[in-house]
Amino acid sequence: MTQRIRAFVRLGRASLAVLLLAGCGGPKPHPIVVGAVEDAAKGSDPAAPMALAKRAGFGAIALSAVWTPPLTAPADAELARLRGAVTAAAATGIRPIVAVYSFSGVTPLTAEARTQFASFAASIPRSLPQVRDVIVGNEPNLNLFWMPQFTAEGSDAAASAYLALLAETYDAIKAVDQNINVIGGALAARGSDKPGGKRPTHSPTRFIEDLGAAYRASGRSTPVLDMFAMHPYPESYSVPPTFAHPQSTSIGLADYDKLSKLLADAFGKAPPLGYGEYGIETAVSPAHAGAYTGSEPIDTVDAATQAEYYVEAMRLAACQPLVRMLLFFHVTDEARLEGLQSGVFYADDEPKPSQPDVARAAQDAANGKLKCLS
Repeated sequence: MTQRIRAFVRLGRASLAVLLLAGCGGPKPHPIVVGAVEDAAKGSDPAAPMALAKRAGFGAIALSAVWTPPLTAPADAELARLRGAVTAAAATGIRPIVAVYSFSGVTPLTAEARTQFASFAASIPRSLPQVRDVIVGNEPNLNLFWMPQFTAEGSDAAASAYLALLAETYDAIKAVDQNINVIGGALAARGSDKPGGKRPTHSPTRFIEDLGAAYRASGRSTPVLDMFAMHPYPESYSVPPTFAHPQSTSIGLADYDKLSKLLADAFGKAPPLGYGEYGIETAVSPAHAGAYTGSEPIDTVDAATQAEYYVEAMRLAACQPLVRMLLFFHVTDEARLEGLQSGVFYADDEPKPSQPDVARAAQDAANGKLKCLS
C-alpha cells in the first residue's frame, strides 16, 4: 500500500510538472516601443505633433533626413527643423529616431558618394546627441529608393551595394558613439524579383538572401547593423496583420518565423527586429472632411477596423521574441487624400474613434502587459 501511495504521489507530481510546463509554453509578451513616423514634427510648431503622439500612447517618433550629393551634413535649415523636433520629443519623453535615406536618382554607388552619405548620417547624432537611433536607408529593395536593383545579366545589384553603404555608415556612426542603435534594412514587404520588368524590385526574401551572400563574400567579421527593420504593410487595408505568407516571398507581421530564419541564415544570428512602418488607412468622417483636399484613390477601412488591426499588430509584435519596436505610419492624417490617412488623428488634429484603443494598447505594450494572440 505504501509503495502504491508513493507511486501515486510521484505520478501526481509528474503530472503537475507537465501541467506547469504546458502553462509556461507559447509566446510571452515583452515590452516594446510603439511609436510613429511623423515628419509633421519638423514643422514650425514641433511641440504640437509630439503632444498628439503622447496622447496616442506613442513612445517614439521617426523623422526623415534625406541625403543628396555632395552633402556631408544636413543643410542648416534642415538641421534646425530636426533640432526642433528632437528637442520637442525629448521634452515630451518621446524617443527620437532619424531615418537617413536617398531616392534612386542619387543612389550612393561610388566610394565618394558612400563616404558623403555616411558622414551625413553620422553628423546627425553628433549634432543632436538625443538621437540614439539612426535608420540607414529606406526600402532599398524598391526602385523608388535604390537603382539599379539588378545587373544587366539579372543578378543582384541592390543588396550588395546597400551592404557596402550600410557597413561604411555603421562604422561612421559608431565612431560618434558606440551605443547608438544603427538600424538597417527598412525593407518593403513585397517585390517582384523580375529584373526585366517595368518596375524592377526585390522581394524582401530575396533581398535578405542577397544581403547575406554579400556580407559573407565581403569577409567582414564585425556587424553592419544593430537592428533590422521591416515595413510590413498589407496588400490592402482590409487585410489583417495576422495574415501570413508561407508560400510567397512577401513578409508581413505574421511572418516572424520566416523573417528571423532568413536573417539567421544571412548573418549567422538573427538581430533584434523593428517594424519601422505599418499603417491602415481609414475613410474620413464627413464631420472632418473640410480638413482634407483631393480625392481618395484607394479603398480604405473604418476607424473601428483600424483600431482592431493596430491592436492586433501590437499584440503580435510584443510576443515575437526579437521584436523591439513597432512604428505606425503617422500620428495625424495627411491632409491630401492622395497621401496616407493612417494616423489616429484626423487632419484637423481631432482624434479618430480608434485613438483610445490604440493608446491603451500602446501603453500596455510599453509595459509588457499586452496579451498574445492565441
